[in-house]
Amino acid sequence: MSDRHITRRIHGIDTADGAGVKLKRIIGQPGLDMLDPFLLLDEFRSDSADDYIAGFPEHPHRGFETVTYMLAGHMQHGDNHGNRGDLTPGSVQWMTAGRGILHSEMPQQENGLMWGFQLWVNLPAKDKMTAPRYQDIGPERIPVVHPAAGVEVKVIAGTLAGATGPVEGIVTAPVYLDIGLQPGAKFTLDLPVGHHGFAYVFDGESALVGGEQLRRSELGVLSEGEQLQLAGGDQPSRLLVVAGKPLNESVARYGPFVMNTPEQIHEAIADFRTGKF
Repeated sequence: MSDRHITRRIHGIDTADGAGVKLKRIIGQPGLDMLDPFLLLDEFRSDSADDYIAGFPEHPHRGFETVTYMLAGHMQHGDNHGNRGDLTPGSVQWMTAGRGILHSEMPQQENGLMWGFQLWVNLPAKDKMTAPRYQDIGPERIPVVHPAAGVEVKVIAGTLAGATGPVEGIVTAPVYLDIGLQPGAKFTLDLPVGHHGFAYVFDGESALVGGEQLRRSELGVLSEGEQLQLAGGDQPSRLLVVAGKPLNESVARYGPFVMNTPEQIHEAIADFRTGKF
């Protein structure tokens, strides 16, 4: 079997989004504009309320999916269709924006650590105008497996060690894993052939990914292959390993709209302005 390795290393850049929420943008920046089908990856982490309290007030989306994974803190989401839900520590929301939705995510805390990720996943042309839907997943629904000594994996999407993640019905057939490694632990992870993938270390100093050291806040773009060798460093570490089937379609982007042509972007803007979302 062929091993995957790191082909590029990307460091996140500090920026702000929403109403001034400070975050680190890893995918969707000059160093890595996208990694088909992934359009954006942000990590938000702060224990200063000034960095997150204004949240993400109502804003539009069309043509893609947003994935919010909370590690710490509490946010509430809502939309213009009356949907409401809580994002608590360990929870995941996979939102398919489809043809259009007005959505908000607002902090439900005034102090303490707010920490998590938002990933944007593209939709194929045939599904861009599908009806919006949510998959709100509490932490109790996410299986935790121990495929090797010193290895703990939360299976958000995909299948590992007999466990299947709760995210379902996604056309890009995603793998989304939160992997904890103790020092010296070793683990061989099978990944679908043809999927584009990345690893991102978010806790601890570093981990070994494909035989190379990947440091905290560093994303490694993975080569093609069937499996990925992972190992712990000198201290415990956690990393995301995410993979998805590329769409290989043209991409037209304008802020919160992701379509296939500039004309479709103009249509999305017009529909938003005339209240058709």
